[in-house]
Amino acid sequence: MPPTDSSNTMFQLAADFIQQTNRHIFLTGKAGTGKTTFLKHIREYTAKNTVVIAPTGVAAINAGGVTMHSFFQLPFGPFIPGTKRGFGQDDDVSMDRHALFRSIRFNHDKKEILRDLELLIIDEVSMVRADSLDAIDAILRHFRNQPLLPFGGVQVLFIGDLFQLPPVVPDSEWQILKEHYAGVFFFHAKVLEEAPPLYVELKKIYRQNEAAFIDLLNGIRNNNATAAQLELLNQRYQPSFTGQEQQYIVLTTHNRRADEINASRLAAVPGPIHRFEGTVEGDFSDKALPTELVLQLKPGAQVMFIKNDLAEVKRYYNGKIATVKSIDKDRIIVTLAGSGEDLQLEKETWRNIRYTHNKTDNRIEEEELGSFTQYPIRLAWAITIHKSQGLTFERAIIDAGSAFAPGQVYVALSRCTSLEGLVLHSRIHAAAIRNDEQVIAFAAKENAANELEVLLDMERRVFWSNSLKQVFNWQKLLLALQAHAAWLPGKKLPDMEAALLLNNTLQQKAVRQQEVAQKFRQQLGSLLDVVVQTADPSPIQERMNKAIGYFTQAVYDELIKPLQEHKATVKGAKQRKYQDQLETLEAALWLKLQQIWQASYCDTTFNAGLTDYSQLRNQTTAAKPGKQKAEVGSSRRGSLELYLGGKSIAEIADMRQLTIGTVEGHLAQCVGAGELALESFVSREKIDKIMPLLASMGAAAAGAIRQRLGDEVSYAEIRAVQGYSRLSSAKG
Repeated sequence: MPPTDSSNTMFQLAADFIQQTNRHIFLTGKAGTGKTTFLKHIREYTAKNTVVIAPTGVAAINAGGVTMHSFFQLPFGPFIPGTKRGFGQDDDVSMDRHALFRSIRFNHDKKEILRDLELLIIDEVSMVRADSLDAIDAILRHFRNQPLLPFGGVQVLFIGDLFQLPPVVPDSEWQILKEHYAGVFFFHAKVLEEAPPLYVELKKIYRQNEAAFIDLLNGIRNNNATAAQLELLNQRYQPSFTGQEQQYIVLTTHNRRADEINASRLAAVPGPIHRFEGTVEGDFSDKALPTELVLQLKPGAQVMFIKNDLAEVKRYYNGKIATVKSIDKDRIIVTLAGSGEDLQLEKETWRNIRYTHNKTDNRIEEEELGSFTQYPIRLAWAITIHKSQGLTFERAIIDAGSAFAPGQVYVALSRCTSLEGLVLHSRIHAAAIRNDEQVIAFAAKENAANELEVLLDMERRVFWSNSLKQVFNWQKLLLALQAHAAWLPGKKLPDMEAALLLNNTLQQKAVRQQEVAQKFRQQLGSLLDVVVQTADPSPIQERMNKAIGYFTQAVYDELIKPLQEHKATVKGAKQRKYQDQLETLEAALWLKLQQIWQASYCDTTFNAGLTDYSQLRNQTTAAKPGKQKAEVGSSRRGSLELYLGGKSIAEIADMRQLTIGTVEGHLAQCVGAGELALESFVSREKIDKIMPLLASMGAAAAGAIRQRLGDEVSYAEIRAVQGYSRLSSAKG
């Protein structure tokens, strides 16, 4: 599936809800409908501060995120919502809110990440328990200081297929949880009773293209397979079939059975075993390894790929079967099933990350803790149904006997691209394909496309309105000043009196600004109620223009200038830590000023004719000698230096541990600041398409232009042309 498919209506609607609203979304779909592609698309292109979590280590690595337990320090026992019980009580395996917070040891950086978090993506949500989701909700409300808002005001994107593998809850824990929950699935969580997600199902199937097979899978998924469909399925029953000459893979229910098949089939291949040891650098859990640390191969061994091909012409995909043709030292040649094409394997690297807080840019970024490098294959005569989730096979033998658990039949069958490529080692009867009735009932809440389109229009306006009001919230700025004040006591500064006086003065002025801003927010809220209903921002144009002029000048004159004047008096190596503290505080002040200056409602901006104090930042915070090297987490200039040095955007993203969308955003900002030539970032062909639309639609119509041009251009390219136009107008 391509990065975006303009014909896939539900994909586009879901993406718009994530990018342009704050609504919680449950994104689901049958096997092969593009859920993983959607996750990658959002990670690359969202402008929101985003964290990706998953219930298992392997799922987290595959999603490019971290485990939910490690990120939130969740208990592995049951979490009891709203009780007074905790550790040391009768059920000492359970934990309530008070015990949860006593067990959490978040450092300052993690608290900053939680405060700045805007979008939380939970992948493979079918395996997430209801109590775990309520624990996440409790943590976010507490550490974001938003006790009345579900998830503390964070938007949550749930991704998964509930008709696949369910959560694991031992009976001893369910005996505790059943007093509080109607079921174990994530949608039973108390927080979702308060804030239910929109149910968006991807419909377009990219894996199967046989109508009869698709209908059969739908019938099994929805518990309404007909007798005729089951008869069609059981025609594939061939208990003695091995498929040895046709590159079939066996799907079984137990690890031991899969290991036995792989070991015996490898032993039967003539010749010595070649061992290829993977490389682990830094921190990478053994439980999260996507393939064996030591691969054991022979020419003639059947393998499958565990990663998609990143080349422009896709030669293989996750689950593609191949046969090892030859091995010469570290040179492995495989022959791809179907096409017969020979391919030399290259090692791939999987990253273990953690999220960090970039104080300079007020962004959540990824830091690599460790990596695992190995050939992206594994032996593939057999695999468990559990591990096959997310894979695609052209030929498969399903060997599960009568040990099917709810959802396993569907997972196993839906791995296949066609009915013809499927063989059963045991018949499948109606009793074996019963899916959970609670899941089916929840699926009935699916939102239709026309309903979502109507809702999206209003939700966009609400989102723009709330975002605009948030501009005039001084809470984060006051917290930064308070944190600086808390750092000062006990430090040996040459002029502590001046340091304390500065901080006290800044806090007093910031509090006064907050009081004025709060009054303005109340007035703005009343006006925005009308704007949301009419979609016409003209009633707030004049008031917003005056507010931006007033507050940007106030932040600069009353907060930034006094701080800069004080910084000029702080010299010497002994005060390096204090200088760093002042620079961090100044960055927070500049960010606030920039936020006010860039305030907008949809694509309507309000700063025309005003003094742009944010431009003074380039003059006052120029890089000092010896500080030219771009570092992970530095500002947009780090991306610019690497780009001018010949690095591609993808290389910069990898080097700086950022998303491609973030790097593109940096370069667009550089164009608008006159630091990068427009044609160095945007092709002349695209410029010629964007420029006329800017003239006809208005200089701020990024959304409308993107809608007109579609995937031909990115938002970053449009913003770069907008920035260039504004710069040219200012000079002209």
